[in-house]
Amino acid sequence: MFQVFKKLDWFFKHYWRRYTFAIIALVISSAIGLIPPKLVGYVIDRIQFETLTMQLLVMIVAGYLILTIVHYGISFLWDYTLFGGAVILERWTRSKMMDHFLKMTPTFYGKYRTGDLMARSTNDLKTINLTAGFGVLTLVDSSIFMLMIVGMMGFTISWNLTLAALIPLPIMAIVMNKYGAAIHARFTKAQEAFSEMNNEVLESIRGVRVIRAFVQEEQDEKRFYSRTNDVYEKNIEVAKIDALFEPTMKILVGLSYTIGLGYGALLVFENRITLGDLVTFNVYLGMLIWPMFAVGELINILQRGNASLDRVNNTLDYQADITNPDYPQTVREVNTIDFDAVSFSYPSTNSNQLTDISLNVKKGQTIGVVGKTGAGKTTLFKLMLRQYPGLVGAIKMSGIDIDSIELDEIRSWIGYVPQDQMMFSKSIRENIQFGKEDATDKEIYRVMELAHFLEDIKQLPNGLNTQVGESGVTLSGGQKQRVALARAFIKDPEILILDDSMSAVDGKTEAKIIEHLRDERKNKTTFIAAHRMSAVTHADHIIVLEDGKIAEEGTHEELMKLNGWYKEQYQQQQLADDGEVRS
Repeated sequence: MFQVFKKLDWFFKHYWRRYTFAIIALVISSAIGLIPPKLVGYVIDRIQFETLTMQLLVMIVAGYLILTIVHYGISFLWDYTLFGGAVILERWTRSKMMDHFLKMTPTFYGKYRTGDLMARSTNDLKTINLTAGFGVLTLVDSSIFMLMIVGMMGFTISWNLTLAALIPLPIMAIVMNKYGAAIHARFTKAQEAFSEMNNEVLESIRGVRVIRAFVQEEQDEKRFYSRTNDVYEKNIEVAKIDALFEPTMKILVGLSYTIGLGYGALLVFENRITLGDLVTFNVYLGMLIWPMFAVGELINILQRGNASLDRVNNTLDYQADITNPDYPQTVREVNTIDFDAVSFSYPSTNSNQLTDISLNVKKGQTIGVVGKTGAGKTTLFKLMLRQYPGLVGAIKMSGIDIDSIELDEIRSWIGYVPQDQMMFSKSIRENIQFGKEDATDKEIYRVMELAHFLEDIKQLPNGLNTQVGESGVTLSGGQKQRVALARAFIKDPEILILDDSMSAVDGKTEAKIIEHLRDERKNKTTFIAAHRMSAVTHADHIIVLEDGKIAEEGTHEELMKLNGWYKEQYQQQQLADDGEVRS
């Protein structure tokens, strides 16, 4: 049960001063809270024996008020310090998770879905926060505070009465332990169900246009109802155990009250304790209710916290597939890029996606990469970005294997525009500035001209300040591609990779962008993957991939002379374009 505290020992060790102060202040506050019942019993005995004077009563009331003020001040200090530490843990863990997410490769995101990661980053972290705050409070109150009350009852009133009143405690410990085990198992299932629901909601929101286009709203509602019903049922199972805590505690506390009152009255009749002692004892017994409840709350919180911490640690323990080298080498300038017999297969497959790829690229060259869908174009670029392990052969930059170069250094050279453009839910200006944080509007307009986006920006309601919406929902496919191109252009990278990133623009617009590229990218290396052959005709070297192998390579003119797949595709596309122009 206390494993969760052991798992969090790294945090408690770092903030041991904060937690030591909070616990000491909590204990002092609890000790002060034990004094007023003794004052009440003392006053009752004075009244009974007619020895209470006005002066004594004023002193007792004044002392009571002073104790209340001091108790309030100390309570504020421990509350602020303890729960402030819990908030720090939540912030720290959330930052740690975000940092971990940014280091992860596509393999990780293939294993964990977005909704699951969101659930772990929200619900589970809140539960861990509760463990580090309220969990520590209940631990202290259910142990130290309880012992303090028992000590006061035993040493200052009667041990016989105290032990008799505490007979239900062992029963409570056994029952609570069983409840705790059930809570852990059921809460884990409930959190997993919540993760699944998150995933489905996220997919429904992202695919809302497709759902409407296929008139699947009713079916999607049914799926969502089924998923929410599953979450509801699993949380009800947790609530059933939760609901047993309070009644069980009330029964046991009621039993303690019954024993205390009955046996205590007998001791008063036998003059073994005074009436004031009996009143004080019952006040202490009332104060003992919270520590008893705290035992149940502690078990509940620790089991939930343990389940959530296991889920979070399971995510954080996932080792990155790609890491920085132990002894990195520095490349001052990328003069050449060499693919030396590169072969590769994805972790989840048994067949190669790339086989024996050899290519020499000099600085300033434009390389065209074409081929059928699934031929391996995107895979080739992902290996350049070091997104996957398991590469056979070598990719070298200026003669240095990329495995020997730091990841940040490699990626700082590269501007990458993927097939699926990611637009952030910000303005167009902010989306473009993602490539260069301090870019001025003048620079932004310049790259928008290169990306042939100036006319579009004039038609948008707020110009550069236009909000693109969730994943760029307010922009067309072609507009998103051109904003993504502008974002890469403003970075002005040494190596620019365009992975079929002009598929949604028309041939005329594509031709203008390519023309701007040729003028802008002189003496800088560019890779262009495309299904439209016109996008790569100007390239210094073109490779045709087929089933992960280089089937043809050369310049446009050389490939046309080969009478192979490239020539066939080029001629078909030219005929199609001519037909469109005539129509």
